[in-house]
Amino acid sequence: MNICVFGAASSEIDNKYIESVERLCEKLAQNGHNLVFGAGGQGLMGAAARGFKKGGATITGVIPHFFKDADIEAIYDHCDELIYTDTMRERKAEMEERADAFLIVPGGIGTFEEMFEVLTLKQLGRHEKPIVIYNYLNYYDNLEKLINNSIREDFIRETCKTLYGFIDDEAEILKYLNKDNSVDYSVKQLKDG
Repeated sequence: MNICVFGAASSEIDNKYIESVERLCEKLAQNGHNLVFGAGGQGLMGAAARGFKKGGATITGVIPHFFKDADIEAIYDHCDELIYTDTMRERKAEMEERADAFLIVPGGIGTFEEMFEVLTLKQLGRHEKPIVIYNYLNYYDNLEKLINNSIREDFIRETCKTLYGFIDDEAEILKYLNKDNSVDYSVKQLKDG
């Protein structure tokens, strides 16, 4: 399975996040999974790539030309395949197309945007790929509160919680990715509009 990892590109984060993501991704690789990601060489993107590489996986990086041209972020230099796109939209589309599952690790604005896009696409029936939100050290607790508040206020349907796994344990992530995560709801049962 090709797992697309969305996460922080910054190396200014606490090292405990980096160590955790690297360890988790090594285990994913040892379980036969490969990596599709944004090709970053630092932060949690770099940790994911190092972990998958240690575990013997194939690594596919996808990055817009302008990241390299403007020296926006370091590119992981051990990708088995490196794909350049013209835009961020093309980058996401390429990663989404190549992925069989999505793993969202702690991150910032870009990670949030990628996460909500794959969640929205799943809600609209555009894919049925597993989505895991890795709540390491309770990083995404406030996201869970936001979603629950949106459900209470009738902005999101309760059934949308079936679209993803909200998990803080590495072993549980492996189990979740290896089981059938099909959604048994129609788009109408997931979204009113």
